[in-house]
Amino acid sequence: MKIGFIGLGNMGAPMASNLLKAGHELTVFDLMQDAVDKAVSEGATAAADIPTVARSGAELIITMLPAARHVKGVYLDEDGLLAHVPKGVHLIDSSTIDPMTARDVAAKAAAQGNPMLDAPVSGGTGGAQAGTLTFMVGGEDQEFAFARPVLENMGRNIVHCGAAGNGQVAKMANNMLLGISMIGAAEAMSLGVSMGMDPEVLAGVINTSSGRCWSTDTYNPYPGVIETAPSNRGYTGGFGMDLMIKDLGLATEAAKATGQPVVMGGLAQQLYQSMSFEGHGHLDFSAIIKRYMKDEE
Repeated sequence: MKIGFIGLGNMGAPMASNLLKAGHELTVFDLMQDAVDKAVSEGATAAADIPTVARSGAELIITMLPAARHVKGVYLDEDGLLAHVPKGVHLIDSSTIDPMTARDVAAKAAAQGNPMLDAPVSGGTGGAQAGTLTFMVGGEDQEFAFARPVLENMGRNIVHCGAAGNGQVAKMANNMLLGISMIGAAEAMSLGVSMGMDPEVLAGVINTSSGRCWSTDTYNPYPGVIETAPSNRGYTGGFGMDLMIKDLGLATEAAKATGQPVVMGGLAQQLYQSMSFEGHGHLDFSAIIKRYMKDEE
């Protein structure tokens, strides 16, 4: 399939690479020339700008962008996709943004004959490279059926979450819970170790008991417990704390709009925000444990 791809960052670049490996023909655009050059070296065609991607003959265009303002710009600006893309071209946005923006852009796209899905992902850069991402997809049934084979080239779990914007709802809820659970794991591990427990033994108990969760058995924040976790490499790489703050902000803003209380989500946002304020925003979000470890004070 001829596919346009806009946004070749830490997630977008390996996603595009997997599409090329699957035999698709890609036209790519990114503001960072190095990222474009790498994709070209793998077989992609470079586009000079967004309108060029829109007019490239692609049947499908995928975007992977940092935030809602970038999505609005890429799709809705005078030189954006919707101003130049032919009727009938399918659109997928895999950025993590608020559901309201996703629904607004999808409605504008549909009004001019371009069916659109919101399809944020979970699985991090490792999942993007391995092609094992989870896609949480919002949009019409027939559009999901069209896009699914392409998404399966980049992910292992492709979940239709319902109407437009519901992919973002699912991602927002999941990441809020992740942020909260990581703080719980950090508190529990730090408490146990401070009272004389060996961290590996404590993690083993938790992970065979009712406290087990992804934040303890796969991404444990205590150093020395999980060999592949960021806690074993100085909390570098992985999912940045500032990105977690962004996602928790999306959740709290959505909660305001709907009148839904998210007490733990709001508190989690403030805890991560305080760590970022102190200069740790570039670290993996599991570095929140530094708040609780005496030797890190």
